[in-house]
Amino acid sequence: MREKLFCILENDNDSLLSHCYNLIMLFAIVVSLIPLMSKHANSFHLLMDYISTAIFCLDYLFRMLTADFKLQKGKLSFLFYPFSLLAIVDLLSILPTFLYFNNSLRLLKIVRMGRVLRVFKVIRYSKNIQILTNVLQNQKESLLLVASLAVGYIFFTALLIFSVEPDTFETFFDAIYWATISLTTVGYGDIFATTMLGKIITMFSSIIGIAIVALPAGIITAGYMNEITKKG
Repeated sequence: MREKLFCILENDNDSLLSHCYNLIMLFAIVVSLIPLMSKHANSFHLLMDYISTAIFCLDYLFRMLTADFKLQKGKLSFLFYPFSLLAIVDLLSILPTFLYFNNSLRLLKIVRMGRVLRVFKVIRYSKNIQILTNVLQNQKESLLLVASLAVGYIFFTALLIFSVEPDTFETFFDAIYWATISLTTVGYGDIFATTMLGKIITMFSSIIGIAIVALPAGIITAGYMNEITKKG
């Protein structure tokens, strides 16, 4: 019985029941996000939240009961499962409803932020997102290298512009902010270089930023194509 339930949850046999279950879960996720679209909750929003939370609780229970099939670690699976990434997301998407009864303003803000995490539950029920997740996992070393390069470049250019234009950038954080938006070639216009040397640094920073930002796109695209080829 538990093995059949696991197959439905994980869509292992690509059955009609699995597809129906995924559709129900996707519907619950969408419904659970409705209250976030309004600043003030009404009775309809609360009803939608209770229904979606009830479905999420059942889903969490089902996955907890079949954790040994997923993790393949015997009885220890039931101990390890609550600490897995998706299980944590599942739990954090459930807790806000139970915490909602507390009237603390700070707690209500945390509750509202916790509900946003329900968006990430879509990862489990979308094959395309699962493929992308596999790509990120497989290419994590290359992506971490690019991230390290970007962080190092931001820090270097921030130090450079902070030294060149101390009057324009009051704090080092302002320089970090400028370096980040220059790297991504966004440039909001709220802070910018005013001296000739500062403008030259800005130009080089933007040009090099285009190359750095393009690197992860190429890595992810290549990994995605490889993953699609494997699936095909």
